[in-house]
Amino acid sequence: MTAKFFAILTSQGAALLANATALGTKLNITQMAVGDGNGTLPTPDAMQTKLVNQKRIAPLNMLSVDANNTSQIIAEQVIPENEGGFWIREIGLYDDNGVLIAVANCPETYKPQLQEGSGRTQTIRMVLIVSSTAAVTLKIDPSVVLATRQYVDNAFIEVKAYADNLLKQHIAASNPHTQYAPIASPVFTGTPKAPTAAQASNDTQLANTAFVQAAIAALVSGELAKKQPLDKTLTELSGKNVAAILEYLGLGTAAAKNVGTGVNQIPDMSAFTSGANWFMLPGGFIVQFFTALMADTSAATKVVSFPFAFPNGAISVVATHNGSQPGIAGIFGINNLSKTTFQSYTSVTPQGSIGAFIIAVGH
Repeated sequence: MTAKFFAILTSQGAALLANATALGTKLNITQMAVGDGNGTLPTPDAMQTKLVNQKRIAPLNMLSVDANNTSQIIAEQVIPENEGGFWIREIGLYDDNGVLIAVANCPETYKPQLQEGSGRTQTIRMVLIVSSTAAVTLKIDPSVVLATRQYVDNAFIEVKAYADNLLKQHIAASNPHTQYAPIASPVFTGTPKAPTAAQASNDTQLANTAFVQAAIAALVSGELAKKQPLDKTLTELSGKNVAAILEYLGLGTAAAKNVGTGVNQIPDMSAFTSGANWFMLPGGFIVQFFTALMADTSAATKVVSFPFAFPNGAISVVATHNGSQPGIAGIFGINNLSKTTFQSYTSVTPQGSIGAFIIAVGH
């Protein structure tokens, strides 16, 4: 039985396809046209350069190789429901230069318009057998075409399978978000932020810089503000040795000798011997005294040096006679009550060796 409906390459289409196959180039089929054949079913002719009576031409919706036959190309176009009012009896495929590549006839079908009271979306499909599908560009512009229901269903299944696989891999991964810090022992970069906890908080919340600054301010105003202010004297004494501290405080050697402590408490007077002795009174006054043998019988100025310096100076120095002659042999007059040396005078001429008892009181 002879086929009534079929599609063929035109002579121009066959030549362009052969040339593309030989040169390794591509034949770009981009548009599909439909016509009514002037009211009769036409027979496709390889010499055709156009349809018998073209009614519509528009970009293809799909151009692909048949999955069941790799030598067949399937071209498809969707006519929206707002276009129509004509019969469809012939189909043509054109390249991007407007050359009729293939022509076919089809069973008569009427494409109505909505204004006629009935409308539908019409899908027109042409299956073209070629010698080399590799020489045909299987590409369409999705921005100017409509998709068939089958195309959408197939695309949905494909996208869903892809998304399901991605989700499965995501769930199975130990750390699917490598761009984020891990939950355990995270290492942050940049300027991470955290909410500011209340000052009364005492839990495991993070303490940001605002919380720390507020805590320091509260400590300064509530606690440190009540502390003893810095003392100038203590600051100046910092780092000084004992001798420098005594000198700064105006203390002489009495302070270093532990006057008034231990063996330097008020002594047993019967235990005194020749030489220097000292003790401290309960009120804090220091008493220094010693006996001196004066072999010099001339009336001359005598200089008396006490064992150590009074911290604040002497307030009284007295010399009395305790020699072989009764009475007072001489009274030293003091004119320089310094911390270490006292200068005294006498107006008597002692007879023989005179022992003098010299006592000084200071603080």
